[in-house]
Amino acid sequence: MTSHPFSADPARRAEFWRRFEPLRSYELEPATSRIGLFAQFAIASLVAAVLVAAAVLPGLLGMTGVVSAAASGFEQLPATLSIAPFAQNSTLYAKQGGKDVPIASFYAQNRQNVSWTQVSQTMKDATIAAEDPRYYSDGPIDVLGTVRGALSTVVGNNVQGGSSITQQYVKNVEVQRCDALTDAKKLQACYQDAAGVTLQRKVQEMRYAVGIEKKYTKQEILLGYLNVVGFGGQIYGVASAAHYYFNTTADKLTLPQAATLVAMLNNPANLRIDEPKNTANGAANGYKATKDRRDYVLDRMYVNHKITKAQRDAAKATPVSPTIMPSTSGCATAARYNAAFFCDYVRDVVLNDPAFGKTSDDRWATLTRGGLKIYTTLNLDLQATAQQSLSSYIPATEEGIDLGASNVSMETGTGRIVTMVENRAFNNTDQPSPGTTAVNYNTDQAYGGSQGFQTGSTFKAFDLAAWLESGHSLYDSIDATQHDFPTSDFTNTCADINGPDWPVTNDEGSASYLSVLSATAESVNTAFAKMGTQVDLCSILNAAKSLGVHPASSANPLTSVPSMILGVNYLSPLTMATAYAGIANGGVVCTPVAIDKIINPDGTSRKVTPSSCTQGLRPDIAAGVTYALQGVMSNGTATSANPDDGVPIMGKTGTTDDSLQNWLVTSTSKVATATWVGNVSGQTPLRSLYFNGVGGGDVKFEIARPILQAINGIYGGSDFTPPSDAMLYGSQITVPDVTGKTTDEATKTLQGLGLTVSVDPTPVDGTQPAGTIAATSPTSDTTVAAGTQITLQTSNGLLAAVPSGLIGSAVTDAQAALTAAGFTNVVVQGPGGATPTPGASVADVSPGEGSQARKDAQIVLTTG
Repeated sequence: MTSHPFSADPARRAEFWRRFEPLRSYELEPATSRIGLFAQFAIASLVAAVLVAAAVLPGLLGMTGVVSAAASGFEQLPATLSIAPFAQNSTLYAKQGGKDVPIASFYAQNRQNVSWTQVSQTMKDATIAAEDPRYYSDGPIDVLGTVRGALSTVVGNNVQGGSSITQQYVKNVEVQRCDALTDAKKLQACYQDAAGVTLQRKVQEMRYAVGIEKKYTKQEILLGYLNVVGFGGQIYGVASAAHYYFNTTADKLTLPQAATLVAMLNNPANLRIDEPKNTANGAANGYKATKDRRDYVLDRMYVNHKITKAQRDAAKATPVSPTIMPSTSGCATAARYNAAFFCDYVRDVVLNDPAFGKTSDDRWATLTRGGLKIYTTLNLDLQATAQQSLSSYIPATEEGIDLGASNVSMETGTGRIVTMVENRAFNNTDQPSPGTTAVNYNTDQAYGGSQGFQTGSTFKAFDLAAWLESGHSLYDSIDATQHDFPTSDFTNTCADINGPDWPVTNDEGSASYLSVLSATAESVNTAFAKMGTQVDLCSILNAAKSLGVHPASSANPLTSVPSMILGVNYLSPLTMATAYAGIANGGVVCTPVAIDKIINPDGTSRKVTPSSCTQGLRPDIAAGVTYALQGVMSNGTATSANPDDGVPIMGKTGTTDDSLQNWLVTSTSKVATATWVGNVSGQTPLRSLYFNGVGGGDVKFEIARPILQAINGIYGGSDFTPPSDAMLYGSQITVPDVTGKTTDEATKTLQGLGLTVSVDPTPVDGTQPAGTIAATSPTSDTTVAAGTQITLQTSNGLLAAVPSGLIGSAVTDAQAALTAAGFTNVVVQGPGGATPTPGASVADVSPGEGSQARKDAQIVLTTG
C-alpha cells in the first residue's frame, strides 16, 4: 500500500487517532429517536467508507485530510491474523472384524475439517451467491455490505450481513480463540473483542481481511470459512453439518440440502432444523423460516447464474427434510459396542499423560479440540464375548447386595488391553439410575475406577515368588496343621508387625503335611501361612511390586502384615492381570496400554506413550511360579474354568473371608485375564447366592471359561518355560546324623546346610542321654531340598540295650550286669515259671540280649 507523508509524522498521526478514537470505539447501540438513528447511521457509514477507501483505494481520494490520516492509522493496525487450528473432533477407534471402527468422539465443537475436493461445488456456489456474490471479483472488504451492515445494526436488525466472506472468516477465526477459554469473564471479554458491535472491532476486522487475502488464495479462504463456521449448537463446519442434519458427506450435498445449510448460516440459533417441535420454525409448519431463507439462497444462486430456473424451481418444491444424526461428545455412544468403560479409561489415560499437554486443561483441550484419530487396543469381537458371558450370569442389580463384576484381559509382552467389561451400564451423569455407574471396576481410582478389592488367594502367586527367591522349592514339604500364628513367628524388614496372633482357616484344601505344589493347587491357607514364617514378609511385598502391583487408591496403601499373604490388599483387576501377564512372560512385566497409535488432523503421527517393560522376576523364578499355577488349572481349584482347548494356561483362584470378593486370574503365554465378582460395598456372602443356577463362589469359573476359549481361539498360546530342578527340588542336601548332639549343636549343623529346624516338644525313648537328639524327621541320609524343615526329636534317656553274655552266666552275675546297664526291674524264674534252683545259671533272657528296652521295663531271666 502506498504511504503518504502524513504517516511518517508521529505527532500528526497521534493527533488524528486521538480525535478519531471516539469513532473507533463507538458502540452502535439502538438509537432512541429517529434523529439519533440517522446520526448513528451517518457516523457508521462515513467511518466505514473512509476506512474501506483508505484500505483499498488510497490513491483514489488523494490521501488528504482525514482520509490520509485514516489510511495511515489503518496501516498501523495489526495486519497478520494468527490462525490457530480450529477445534476438531477427536475420534476413538477399536478393531472389529479386523477393521477400525469409530466408537466415540470427544469435542468442544463438533467439527471435522475437509479438503477442497471434499466439499460439493453446489455448497461452494450457494455460499458465495448468498453471502458474497462479488467474492472472486472484489477485494477483501465488501464496501456496500459494510455500509448496509452499519445501517442494519443501527436500526436494531442484525439479520442482514455486512461483511465479505473474508471478513466473516476473520470474525469466525477470532471467535474460535475464545472458545478454548474456561474463565467466564475472560470468555465474555474475548467474545466482545472478537464479535462485539463496535467500529473499533470492525476496523480491525477489515485490516485483518486485507492481510488474509495477501497471504491466502480465495479458494483457501472459502474452504477455511466453510470449515470454521457454526451451523447451530455444537455443529461447526460443513462436514459435521452435512452429517448431522442430513446423514451425508459434504461432497454429496444435494442442491436443496446445500441451500438449507447456507440458509442456516444467516441465523443458526433460529434457523437450525434439529428442533422439530419448535412452534416458530418446526416440522409442523415445514420449517417455514428456514425454508424461506433457503428459497432466498436458491434465488440468489439463480440470479448469479449458478443454477438454472428449472433447478431453482425443483429445489424450492423440495420440502426441508432433515435426517438428524445425533452426535454426543464422550463415551455414551461407545455403549453400543459395550465399550463405554474402556472409552472412559482411554479418556483418563489422555488426561493423566503429560504427552498430551503440560496441564490437565491442556490435555483436555488436546482431546476435545485436537482432531485426533485415536486407535485403541480394544478387540470388539472379544469384547462382545466377554460382555455376553459376564452379563449372562451377573445382573446389573441384585436385591440385597451391592453387586459388582468385571473382566479385563491384556496381552503379555505388550501390555495391550484387549477386553474390559463389567456388569453395570456406564452412566457419568449427575443422575445415576439403578444398574448404572460411572465407576470402572477394572481400573484404579485415578483412571475412573474404585478403591480396589481384596484379592484373596490370587495374591499367593507373589508368596510363591518370594518363596522361590529365598531358596525354597516347589516340592518342599510344608506342615499345614498349624492354625494359630503368633506375630513373633514372622520376619518383616519393611515394617513393624507387632500385634495379636493371626488365626488362619482353610477355605479349601486339607490341613496336613504336603508339598508347596499341592498346597498351591488346593489353595491351602495354613500351608502358605507356614511358608510365610520361613521368608521375609518384605520380600513378598517386593515381589508383588516388582510385577507392577500398586494400590488401586491412595486411600488403601499396600500393607505387609502377615495376613497380606492371603490377599488383604486392595487392588484393581487390571493390576492383577498385569502382574500375571508378567509372570507368564518370563518375569517381564509390561505396563498396560490402551492406545496403539494416534494420527493428527494433517495425517502425521502423534507420539504415544508406549508400554514400559521391565524384568520384574528372574526368569527361573517366573518359570517356577508359572509351573505351580498350572496345577491350579489342571488339577486344582480352577479346573472347571479351564477351556481344555490344548492351550497351556496357569492361574489362581481367590476368595476372601465370607466369600465377599471372588477372583480368578489366569494367563496363557499370550494373554492374561482377571475376573472379579463381589461386593462393591456391603458384606453379603456370595456363597449364599445363586446366579443363573450357579453358586456365587463358583460363578467366576462359568464367566471366565467362554472368554478364555474365545481369546485362545484368536491368540493361541505356546508351552511355558519348564522350571529348573532347583525350582522343583531346590539344592539337594543329605540330612546328616545328629543323634546324641545337643539341640543347639544339631540346629547349628542343619541350618548351616541351608535347612530349617523345628523341635518336637515331646521327648521320645532313646538310648542317647536325656535332652540330646534321638532322631530326626526326615531321617538321616535322606536327600531333601534346601530350606526343607527338619524336625528334631530329643531323647528321654530311658532306652538301653540288654547286655550280651547273660545266657550261661550265673544268675547273680546276670542281675549285676543288668543293674549296671540301668535296668531296674529284673525278674528271675525257673523253667516254666517255677521257682529257680539255687545256683542255677541263666538259660534265657527276655527281651533278648542286644535288644533295646526301656530301663523301667521288666527283664525276665529264666534258669536252666
